[in-house]
Amino acid sequence: MMQIMEGSRAIALAVKAARPNVVAAYPITPQTHIVEDISQLIADGDLDAEYVKVESEHSAMSVCIGASATGARTYTATTSQGLALMHEVLFNAAGMRLPIVMTVANRALSAPLNIWNDHQDSISERDSGWVQVYAEDNTEASDMTVQAYRIAEDSRIQLPMMVCMDGYTLTHTYEPVDILEQDLVSEFLPPYQPTDFLDVYNPESFGMFADPNYYTEFRYQNHKALEDAKAVMTEVSVEFGEIFGRDYGGLIEEYRCGDAERVLMAMGSFVGTLKDTVDDLRDRGERVGAIKVRSYRPFPGDEIRRALAGVNAVGVLDRNISLGFEGALFTDVKASLYRSKDMPNVFGFVAGLGGRDVPKRTFAKMFESIRTSKKSQESEFFDLRAEALNFQGG
Repeated sequence: MMQIMEGSRAIALAVKAARPNVVAAYPITPQTHIVEDISQLIADGDLDAEYVKVESEHSAMSVCIGASATGARTYTATTSQGLALMHEVLFNAAGMRLPIVMTVANRALSAPLNIWNDHQDSISERDSGWVQVYAEDNTEASDMTVQAYRIAEDSRIQLPMMVCMDGYTLTHTYEPVDILEQDLVSEFLPPYQPTDFLDVYNPESFGMFADPNYYTEFRYQNHKALEDAKAVMTEVSVEFGEIFGRDYGGLIEEYRCGDAERVLMAMGSFVGTLKDTVDDLRDRGERVGAIKVRSYRPFPGDEIRRALAGVNAVGVLDRNISLGFEGALFTDVKASLYRSKDMPNVFGFVAGLGGRDVPKRTFAKMFESIRTSKKSQESEFFDLRAEALNFQGG
């Protein structure tokens, strides 16, 4: 059923449909509306769950770890500095193989202080062992929230998962959303039945000490589970499509790439504008296409290689920067294409940091840049404002 609502409300309703047992959260802009709405749903009796008010984001994730270890289905949400404060315990959640689901309302990291959207916060946690997916719109973010539980709780995976959605651009935007019907969600997502959990009658331990004889094997198992998640994510996407009529195509989505000579890649809400740009350029006879990277971890290297076969040049838009080097998505795309037969020229663009808009004309400039470039500059900050470069410090 289609309703017009704020993105944060859509996520709250998706969480309600998933029926978690424990929700722990600390409010931080632009995540606040999500957990505020969830708390109201619990207070009104519409969601039978324990809501734990904590003193920090570090505590929120710690509560989720404790609850998940007892076999509870858990949920939290955060953003930016809050996610950074969770850093230590994010590794614990993954290392203990706990299927916690978290919404990340993507927001720039300080300093300077900025409350608008980019992807630096979640990208900075790419090595923590969590599954990471990025939504284009609010219906997709809602759908991916329910899918996240199926993926995370799968016995082959047992890893935490973050669903990333652009702060304000999605969380605070009112748009038509396909609301998930509870009876269909219950069919798609049965109650969580963990195989291992803390039980006084059958004692087990989680996150114990591992000396050099065992630590590498633990890390390998985490890595292998993330690799295995690729197949599970595709399976879940197909099954979701069969039940709800919306199949997002798995790890990546190709848009008008069949005969494309040039392709631009991006993640998150910018993909909608990118698709519109592709349509405009196609109307002018240009053979261009777009690829949306939905899953960033695990990284869809094989899928990207197949999608770019026969493409002359590809540009990668990053809304993050690995300072001193280049955008993280750009690095991973290049690594995936390394030694590919007929590897296309690959160019990286860093843009949209701190909430700066990237309109269609900017995407058009990127397409033109990869058409005319002689590979003299592989990665660049796009559309820098020269007059603003005089500012120093905070």
